[in-house]
Amino acid sequence: MNPKLKQLLRDESGITALETAIILIAFVVVAAVFAFTILSAGTFTTEQSREAIYAGLEEVQGSLELRGEVVADASTTKVTTITVNLANAAGGNAVDLTNPSEGIAKVIIAYRDANTNEEIAGWTTDWLIQNDTDALLEEGELVEIAMPITDGWNLEPNIKFIIEIKPPRGATLLIERTTPAYFDAVMDLR
Repeated sequence: MNPKLKQLLRDESGITALETAIILIAFVVVAAVFAFTILSAGTFTTEQSREAIYAGLEEVQGSLELRGEVVADASTTKVTTITVNLANAAGGNAVDLTNPSEGIAKVIIAYRDANTNEEIAGWTTDWLIQNDTDALLEEGELVEIAMPITDGWNLEPNIKFIIEIKPPRGATLLIERTTPAYFDAVMDLR
């Protein structure tokens, strides 16, 4: 066969090693860009999740919990005082229970029923278990809060009401009760 014809029939076109290296490098660069983008998005999401978890923990750690029963003192026709015992939630942060009469109250206590929604003024504290002399409710302490009920509030027999105790940080403690049909001088509101 003619050598020129042989050369024409033989297909020697193809990719050289240099071309292969260039294509491989292009694939590696594109893969690196995608990997960096995915890792950056993952790091950002993890950071946002951590911030949400810490905010949730701070909210829970400032929470109060009811210990014992809700007790009402009453005349024959109306409730005059409601008393509750409070403690910190397990592992919670200290809550400032400065009395409104002794300074600026950090905790807001409100009364609500079908006709009324008012802040309770003049509530007082009596420390049942206190480990120090400050007004902070800390772990292991127990405080009794007495809330006077004013004449404008309709706490007569068979009235459903809510007491809201709002610390500066943490969840609001809602105490929902109904007054009984008949009043005793001292009643356990269940």
